[in-house]
Amino acid sequence: MGNTQSPPVDPRFASASRAFTQKEIGDLRALFVSMAAQSQSDGRYISPSVFQAYFGLKGALGERLFDLVTQQRKDQKLTFEDLVIAKGTYEKGTNDEIEEFVYQLSDVTGDGALGRSDIESVLVTIFDDIFNVKGSEPGSSSQGDMVDIFLNSATFSRGDERCNDKSMSFEDFRKWCTLIPPLRKFLGSLLIPPDSGRPGSQVPKLLHLDSIDSSMLLMRKEYAWHIGGALSQQELEEWKLLYHSTLNGLSFNTFLGSIINDNGPTVLIIKDNEGYTYGGYASQPWERHGDFYGDMKSFLFQLHPKASIFRPTGANNNLQWCAVSFSSEAIPNGIGFGGRINHFGLFLSAGFDQGHTFSCTTFNSPCLSKNSKICPEVIECWGVVRKGMQQERQDGFRSTVLERFKEDRNMLNMVGIANASE
Repeated sequence: MGNTQSPPVDPRFASASRAFTQKEIGDLRALFVSMAAQSQSDGRYISPSVFQAYFGLKGALGERLFDLVTQQRKDQKLTFEDLVIAKGTYEKGTNDEIEEFVYQLSDVTGDGALGRSDIESVLVTIFDDIFNVKGSEPGSSSQGDMVDIFLNSATFSRGDERCNDKSMSFEDFRKWCTLIPPLRKFLGSLLIPPDSGRPGSQVPKLLHLDSIDSSMLLMRKEYAWHIGGALSQQELEEWKLLYHSTLNGLSFNTFLGSIINDNGPTVLIIKDNEGYTYGGYASQPWERHGDFYGDMKSFLFQLHPKASIFRPTGANNNLQWCAVSFSSEAIPNGIGFGGRINHFGLFLSAGFDQGHTFSCTTFNSPCLSKNSKICPEVIECWGVVRKGMQQERQDGFRSTVLERFKEDRNMLNMVGIANASE
């Protein structure tokens, strides 16, 4: 009778522990001890305020994460076992387990129905964390407008007997995360301290001449965050403005001349006369071809009135198009993405005054504007400066006569008249 048995080990803790190395378990133990000491709990648990402060979480989203990590006991006490189980599921689990956790996390009210108000709260928290903390540039879009733009791409198909409003099903949520890649990255990394470079929080530095008023640019920091969510970490350092139709003129040849020295990926953005804003990420340089080219890193996107990203499906290899000075009607001059000839996912004619956008299987993308025929008002192109390439960009202005001649000749080749000059 004098023998007392230890309480049984939670099978979830035993299972989660196996996902970590001994060193990782030791690191988690050290983290817990430190946070428990700050919580003044005699080393027994972590308090909500210390938890939220350490992980940089505020408001309803931070409260909901603490609730899930403590397995919804409502006792305001996060144990070491809780931390290991949460980390094991949230960071080491299967993709389905992580997405289920993130889905429950987004239900900030915890009522079992992921409604529009929940999603609004999540987006506000994310924007506060990423943009307001770091400061906003003059002319940046209001938070309310940006929340609506991202909400407009969401689907709420699940009926709720308790109210007339529909909520997001798990499949609705997964599809929305596919359309908004940085959302999934951000929500899936909240148990990573923010000072260690939390995925989903990176925003490229937008470089342009000081004389350019940022309010005239189509690119916003929120848009850069959205587009950058589909890119690698190396492509999120700096984006440099290469061409703007208001500044450089609405001209195909001027566009080509502005980007000729940039051999990296580019982000093309168009605002048309219907007020829609959209574009494409070109992973390969814009070069003269008589057929489709490119690779599976390219994608199309929408920015306004709703935000979405459409990646390649693998249905075909019709990714990028850049035809210059061809005389055959079978090879339309201009630039584009996806689809097929004369039925592109997105196409700008060589006149830069018209184009079209159709639904296409290349990216499983819809018509990106109100109508399939588009009339651009503003065209903008940004060069993506890969990490480690900044110095090379700074040395990009060539000075020798021979190198300048090569640049001029490349431009002549682009417009198809190099041989005519000989």
